[in-house]
Amino acid sequence: MSARIIPISVCLFFFILFAVPLTRGIINVGNGAGMFLSASLMLILVFWHRFRLFLGHCWEKPVGKTVISVSVIIMTASVILAAVISAFMIKAANDKPRNEDTTLVILGCQVRNGAPSLMLHGRLEAAYAYLKEHEGVKVIVSGGKGEDEIISEAQCMKEWLVGSGISPDRIYMEDRSVNTEENLLFSKEIIDKNHLPSAITIVTDGFHQLRADILAEKQGIESYNISSHTKFYLLPTYWVREWFGVIYCKIF
Repeated sequence: MSARIIPISVCLFFFILFAVPLTRGIINVGNGAGMFLSASLMLILVFWHRFRLFLGHCWEKPVGKTVISVSVIIMTASVILAAVISAFMIKAANDKPRNEDTTLVILGCQVRNGAPSLMLHGRLEAAYAYLKEHEGVKVIVSGGKGEDEIISEAQCMKEWLVGSGISPDRIYMEDRSVNTEENLLFSKEIIDKNHLPSAITIVTDGFHQLRADILAEKQGIESYNISSHTKFYLLPTYWVREWFGVIYCKIF
């Protein structure tokens, strides 16, 4: 048992890390899958001898041998797929614009009591830093109004940017979208209508950039990325969620 204390502790740590977002009302496939996997591995390690005996009994039967073999293949393929997607996610998060000839598009996130949520605030700070450094760049703030929001995400973002010193003449509002695909679709309409640079620089959290790029490519939009910082205790949950999101985008 002593040899398993460290891996058991690691599993417990990750279980807690995936559970922490629940305290903020965040629950999705990311922390669901993370908590399930962490708990499963922890239980296997705690009851390792019984688990090993169980596998031994199953292996003696043809059906059991087939189930174990298929399970190992699926798990191995899943780990490789997750690693490959993660590598592309890291690459996309660092795909910065080559020049100023792009339109900045800030993807919306939840608004709480009329103010930016923690994640949206990070995106706004990243966008603000870029806009201050590149004064010729225009920006589209993209996000509609959810049922639990008193103003649209776009309105919240515009007010924050203007209050931080960005001229309202540089800001275009897209306040109809309810997801990333619509963020990009409706922003493209604004770009075409106002003759803005057709290539865009997407401002969102780093974990989200790859999926945003995939959706932009489907709509024929050339995209670059500026990534905001994500709090460490939220990153695992959203990172795992994006694995499923990227797979879904590629399939559908």
